[in-house]
Parts: sequence; C-alpha cells; structure tokens
Amino acid sequence: MIENSKLAIIGAGSVGSSLAYAALIRGSAREIVLYDMDRAKAEAEVLDLAHGTPFTGAGKITGGGDIEAVAGAKVVVITAGAKQQPGQTRLDLAGTNARILGELLPKLVELAPRAVFILVTNPCDVLTVAAQGIVDLPPGRILSSGTLLDSARLRWLIAEKAGVSAASVHAAIIGEHGDSEFPLWSQAKIGPTPLLEWTDEHGKLVFDSTERARLHEEVVGSAYKVIAGKGATNYAIGLSGARIVEAILRDEKAVLTVSTVLNDYNGVDGVALSVPVVVGKHGVERVLDVPMNDSEAAHFRASAEALHQSIQALGIDTP
Repeated sequence: MIENSKLAIIGAGSVGSSLAYAALIRGSAREIVLYDMDRAKAEAEVLDLAHGTPFTGAGKITGGGDIEAVAGAKVVVITAGAKQQPGQTRLDLAGTNARILGELLPKLVELAPRAVFILVTNPCDVLTVAAQGIVDLPPGRILSSGTLLDSARLRWLIAEKAGVSAASVHAAIIGEHGDSEFPLWSQAKIGPTPLLEWTDEHGKLVFDSTERARLHEEVVGSAYKVIAGKGATNYAIGLSGARIVEAILRDEKAVLTVSTVLNDYNGVDGVALSVPVVVGKHGVERVLDVPMNDSEAAHFRASAEALHQSIQALGIDTP
C-alpha cells in the first residue's frame, strides 16, 4: 500500500461497491472514497465496508453523496452508468452512458486535476474516446478496463483445460471490449510453451482450431451468461479494476491489456481498443507493438472499423 494514496470510485452500484471491496481487502489504496448520487446507498455501502476494516489493515473507506469528497484523488474510477440488461449489447448503452460521462467528468477533473481516470462503464471503448473529447488531459490519463477481464477469463479457461495454474498462462484478448474482441493466439503461451504446441500426456495437441473457437466463443459470451443468471457482472470486474489501480498507485510499469485511444497503431487511428500497454503512475505510459499474424491484424482492423462506425453514429468526435 502506498502512503497517502487516494482512490475515488464513482458509482456505488454492484460494480463500484465490488471494486471498493476488492481494493480494500487487497490494500490497493490507503484511502478509498465511494461516491454516488444516491446518498443513502453510498453511505450504506461505506458503512458495511468500514465495519470490516479491522480485518483488512490500515486502509480506510469514506464517502456518500457529496462529490467534493473526491478532491485530491490520485486515481478516479468511474463505474456510474446505466446497467446492461439481459440480451442488451454493450453498444446499446452507448448514448445514455456518454451523456452521464459528459455531466460527471468535467467536475471530477476539476476536483482531482492530477488523477488518472479509469472507465469501468460500458461500452468502455466508445466512452474512452468520448472522454478525450469532454476534457483536455494528457495522453494516457484516461483509460478503460478494456479487455483485461476478458483476458483473465481466457487465461482461466485455458488453465482449466490444460490442468495448470492460471498464473502460468500468458494469453490476451485484444480489440473491442465486446462481440468483436478476439484472442491473440499467435502469442499465447503456457509457461515457455506456445499454446499452439501444448500437448496432453499422450502427445495430442490440446488447443486445436475447434478448441480455440470454443474458448473464444465462451469468453465473448461470459458476461451475457453471468448477466442472465444474476443480473450483473461485479466480482471479477471489481478485482480487475483494483489491479489497474494498484499498477498506477504503485507505479508498477505493469503490462496490462486495457483500452486507450490509439494513434497510428497497426493501421488503426483515433479509436480506443485494448492492446497490451505499460501502466504506471501516469496511466498508460507506453503502447506495446504486439506481433500479429495476418489474420489477427485483419481482425483487429475490422474491430476498429466496427467501433469507429458506432462512434460516428453517436456523433462523437475522434481525437
């Protein structure tokens, strides 16, 4: 935990409160502030979390319905927005959540002018582009959770199939956080072994084209499956949000697959997509040039084009 580190979470719904809980028990920040327009809801969540702090260490949590409590935060995570309904795509949410962001973000930047801003509201790629047009911040200071969770889902599925620890799986989902996202199979590894060469105890290849297609489909459908069963995804996205916060507050220079506005990247310009980047105290500090085969590069550009069309339909100017 970093001394005098302050994390502000905007929105005390299922995602915001789960992120606060994850950050509290992981020791992600010295101070956590949870804000929501619904004062009673925010205060109740803060009280419930505060009652557990004797078991979590030195961190403290405060908050409620006063947005001024955000002042001086080093990281601001925005989870506020309309909730995705069963059967609703992420892009269906775009217009409503872009308007909410337009109301919130200028005030948040005024209160925390040096903060890094993380969007954990869908559709996060569209909103990352919108945010760049709403406020004038240096490159990298606005990012979104992107496909970090999707990549974690893929790593978990691969680990389950291979019978290894997920920590030993190195694989990423890139592109749009949505239906056009895709695995970067050419770079995936289990330990030092390329995924495409991984065999079972009988020497049979485990991750053939059929199995890879199944894993891809399962990752893309994961959120819809969870939402259909319980109404929202919250625990895993809370943990992934806390992980990004830690990389920033601890200046880790961690390589994470998050979404940021890309400029002249593999034929893509002016839209936000997820690729592996270096995350430190300034937010996104470097976008990594990741090797892609021809099929992956074409898929990446197609993902960018689909996103660009959505952005145009909403009348959002690209940087």
